[in-house]
Amino acid sequence: MNPIVLIPARMAATRLPGKPLADIGGVPMIVRVLRQAEAADVGPVAVAAGDPEIVAAVEAAGGRAVLTDPALPSGSDRILAALAVLDHEARHDVVINLQGDMPFVSPSVLLDCGALLATHASCDIATVVAPEGAAADRANPDVVKAVLAMEADGRSGRALYFTRSTLYGEAPVWRHIGIYGYRRIALQRFNAATPSPLEQREKLEQLRAMELGLSIWAAVAEAAPISVDSPADLERAREYARTQA
Repeated sequence: MNPIVLIPARMAATRLPGKPLADIGGVPMIVRVLRQAEAADVGPVAVAAGDPEIVAAVEAAGGRAVLTDPALPSGSDRILAALAVLDHEARHDVVINLQGDMPFVSPSVLLDCGALLATHASCDIATVVAPEGAAADRANPDVVKAVLAMEADGRSGRALYFTRSTLYGEAPVWRHIGIYGYRRIALQRFNAATPSPLEQREKLEQLRAMELGLSIWAAVAEAAPISVDSPADLERAREYARTQA
């Protein structure tokens, strides 16, 4: 395999406009995400930016960024646009899509995505789950749950479904983390397809892939990384950065 890590980011976030450049301990959030991806050392890393301000911040930090059309509708559209610029010869057969709002994501998460694709020939898309953070997660529609057929070691499993609905029973409930490793052909097939019925019902893109017949596997992380979607999340990230200083 020859992976590349791409980080989609745009300034026009609905709940927290300008969040890629939000200051966290003196470092723009997008630069923190970039550094975590670089630390994984799974392949070259670039930011697929929707705005020139993001490109400037990344390049000022010594990173690489590609300016993409700000009107692109999704992160997968953005990474494909960046991929066309960075790798028009199609040398990279695996694309890891790391969200630009996870400033403290563990590099091991990216390694685990790559490992699933390397280990399971049937795996078209790799992703990550973590144990539920609280009992209330089970009934929270904002917490996406993954239903997995687990491997014997309990460290990974094949995804059977993803849902916002409540899950019952004593078995672990896996919280889905929005990080993906795609085989390039699977990314192209996914992106070319129109939103599927289950995707529209649950408001979950990964169900489009499943309805296309693509196989998704998930690695189990110890805990969900901090994800910054709101001003409250940003303050939590800043507090965490202070504890790491």
